Amino acid sequence: MDSRRKDRREARLKEEIEKYRASNPKITEQFANLKRKLYTVSAQEWESIPEIGDYSLRNKKKRFESFVPVPDTLLEKARQEKEHVTALDPKSRAASGTETPWSQTPVTDLTAVGEGRGTVLSLKLDRLSDSVSGLTVVDPKGYLTDLKSMKITSDAEISDIKKARLLLKSVTQTNPKHPPGWIAAARLEEVAGKIQAARQLIQKGCEECPKSEDVWLEACRLANPDEAKAVIAKGVKTIPNSVKLWMQAAKLEHDDLNRSRVLRKGLEHIPDSVRLWKAVVELANEEDARLLLHRAVECCPLHIELWLALARLETYDNAKKVLNKAREKLSKEPAIWITAAKLEEANGNTSMVGKIIERGIRALQREGLAIDREAWMREAEAAERAGSVATCQAIIRNTIGIGVEEEDRKRTWVADAEECKKRGSIETARAIYAHALTVFLTKKSIWLKAAQLEKSHGTRESLDALLRKAVTYRPQAEVLWLMGAKEKWLAGDVPAARAILQEAYAAIPNSEEIWLAAFKLEFENNEPERARMLLAKARERGGTEKVWMKSAIVERELGNLDEERKLLDEGLKRYASFFKLWLMLGQLEERLGHLEKAKEAYDSGLKHCSNSIPLWLSRANLEEKMVGLSKARAVLTMGRKKNPQNPELWLAAVRAELRHGNKKEADILMAKALQECPNSGILWAASIEMVPRPQRKTKSMDALKKCDHDPHVIAAVAKLFWHDRKVDKARNWLNRAVTLAPDIGDFWALYYKFELQHGTEENQKDVLKRCEAAEPKHGEKWQPISKAVENSHQSIEAILKKVVVALGKEESAAENNKH
Repeated sequence: MDSRRKDRREARLKEEIEKYRASNPKITEQFANLKRKLYTVSAQEWESIPEIGDYSLRNKKKRFESFVPVPDTLLEKARQEKEHVTALDPKSRAASGTETPWSQTPVTDLTAVGEGRGTVLSLKLDRLSDSVSGLTVVDPKGYLTDLKSMKITSDAEISDIKKARLLLKSVTQTNPKHPPGWIAAARLEEVAGKIQAARQLIQKGCEECPKSEDVWLEACRLANPDEAKAVIAKGVKTIPNSVKLWMQAAKLEHDDLNRSRVLRKGLEHIPDSVRLWKAVVELANEEDARLLLHRAVECCPLHIELWLALARLETYDNAKKVLNKAREKLSKEPAIWITAAKLEEANGNTSMVGKIIERGIRALQREGLAIDREAWMREAEAAERAGSVATCQAIIRNTIGIGVEEEDRKRTWVADAEECKKRGSIETARAIYAHALTVFLTKKSIWLKAAQLEKSHGTRESLDALLRKAVTYRPQAEVLWLMGAKEKWLAGDVPAARAILQEAYAAIPNSEEIWLAAFKLEFENNEPERARMLLAKARERGGTEKVWMKSAIVERELGNLDEERKLLDEGLKRYASFFKLWLMLGQLEERLGHLEKAKEAYDSGLKHCSNSIPLWLSRANLEEKMVGLSKARAVLTMGRKKNPQNPELWLAAVRAELRHGNKKEADILMAKALQECPNSGILWAASIEMVPRPQRKTKSMDALKKCDHDPHVIAAVAKLFWHDRKVDKARNWLNRAVTLAPDIGDFWALYYKFELQHGTEENQKDVLKRCEAAEPKHGEKWQPISKAVENSHQSIEAILKKVVVALGKEESAAENNKH
């Protein structure tokens, strides 16, 4: 029935809505027939319809044109606001509830209030004076300072103090034997500024709770300086076994003699207090301290610090007796054994040190004490800091292997040594490596780590001894021989370096690395004939492509062009896929002016090694030199097709366009390059330098988002700071660049140039020293200068200075191009 009614109801409602809509049509429906006719309107008629203006704006303007003068009431109010107020507002006082109602309040003049301040100050001074002795406790010098720091108490705070006072009064009356109640009540009065009331309260507290240390200490703190001693004297008389009270009594004395007397008096009552013994020993001279410590160890035989302090003050023989007694009393204390070892070392008995530590560990293990390896390592580091190297080594030797699985030993020990090195515990790290090398005699990695440690923190002699030992156990490790030879060479001992390399060759007969090291030694020390002989032998024995390349380099330096070409041709017959030989051949022809032959060499090289970017770049540069930009552009495009996503080829193309003044084409190429290689630092760095100066900051932000840790981008940002004269920021960013890429010489040159302009002589020397240590090999400006024939035997310092000059010339050329 309900569903039938529902259908009828809905049908009726629908009918009513339709009737209503028929009688009241919408506006859109009323104009529907007219809208349909709009399609007959022509385009000309549409255009001839006049524009309706914006009448609303015109009306608004009219509305604001009327002018109404400012009423006098407003001007009067402004005048009153600027006046100085000379009377208190009675309403505000009535609101606080502290005065009479509003109608009865007289108008108070502020001048009268100012005069009253003097009376208030005198009242405060009276309150702070001491009523017992009649002497003032106000410090006249510090009083003004105290007044400045005083907080003005509001009405709310006063009411809070009153409530707290009532509450604490209730606490002290209901439970007078509760010390914290009296302390809190006294402190409340102190906060409220009623020092005398505070003293009276704490005095009552002392009477009610005579056995509470805290109450006596509070009474001492609140008492005036003259009475403090008397208060604490009462306290120690009441509680003679309180260490805290005796220490406080000693603090109140002004000279060491009286302090010592008080502390000794305290020790009569509490002979087993370690704190009192320590305090009295600190105040005594050496002889008295020794006597006191003898008594102290009798009274407190289980306290290790007292035994060790006594041992330090005694003579060698007596110290041994003291430590033996200490060992009897404290059989589970490792510090005694370590002190004994240090004692022996200090007296020259280094042979005993290891035995003592070994015996100590066995004794501790017998006592059931677990040997904590980490704790013993910390003790070793502490011994090193104290100058006891033999003790440190003995501890490491005997404890480093405890609790370490056999298969984890190497990894764990190397990690331990590295951690010690970071913390500056060099002797501990050295001891760990020494022990590791007794277990892993033939592990090259450990020998290398130990050698690195000696190189950075040891002497040349210690490094040489270690490397000699290393090659005895690992004669097949080329790197150890080469390291030893290099160290000798750096020390200026070329014959010794030569001898090491001969030994190395005898140990590893067919090692190319050793041949090349021997060649480098002779070549760098201006012995070209010896170098040639070595390389000739290496070639006879079937040397690799590197040997042929080095041979050609020697001939190039000596000026034997025919011999150089011959070696390169022979090398290429054997190693056609080694791009450096093709590159050298092309460069040789270019130097001689045979550009067509150079082109042929590069083309042949690209057939064999199409992935060699230096060959593509050299080929493009040659085409640019011979024909012009169009041919170079074609070569670079071909190179990009063969080697997609290569930033160096993109950068070369951009720079080629810039060299010929095609800024627009360069920008288009750069945009494409960044699309293809979005994370390339060299491209982002170049794009920062290409944009106008105002846009560089934004560009550098984009670059840092894409490649935050790229040294090229960091160097480009450093240049921005440099140009903006932000010297410290520029220095930080340049330092970051050379830290990230120490092998790139261009950054060192940039850093050095910056320090020459803005840094001190010390900064310049520091950069130079760091650059020499880094021995950079790469860099767009660095490589052409360092590899030039005339610079082949130049020092890193000389090359660095030449690169700085080249950077200066480049900058001035760039400025001229802009103008």
